[in-house]
Amino acid sequence: MDLVVRGVRGGDVEWVAELKAAVMRGDLERLGRYEHHRARQLVRDSFGGEHSRVIEADGEAVGSFTARPGEGGLVLEHFYLAAAHQGRGIGTRVLEEVLARADAERVAVRLTVLRGSAARRLYERYGFTVEAEDEVDVRMVRAAVR
Repeated sequence: MDLVVRGVRGGDVEWVAELKAAVMRGDLERLGRYEHHRARQLVRDSFGGEHSRVIEADGEAVGSFTARPGEGGLVLEHFYLAAAHQGRGIGTRVLEEVLARADAERVAVRLTVLRGSAARRLYERYGFTVEAEDEVDVRMVRAAVR
């Protein structure tokens, strides 16, 4: 599979807003937090710019993420992968690239997952630990490599 990570282009923000709504809808509904407009608006308000990326597999846009500076390292957010492309190693490859960057810079990586999300297991395999949690969100951190 040919995997390309590229910068954001016109129209990507709306595509990512729809991707997020589709990918996260089940977990958000389970937590009683799904709101049609809000699920998309959060992406519209914060996705884009120099730190956001679109993931393409074999020329097709299949996911997104943002890895921005903040909180003493990198903050990983908007990490969504279309359901049809999950379980193929794409998310793992992208996460490994983000972590390699953090390791080279010797900085921590922080992210937030929804309580009960299957993605939490992936992050735990890569050394993320729980920093804080509430009834909806689990904030996780992977310490800087020394």
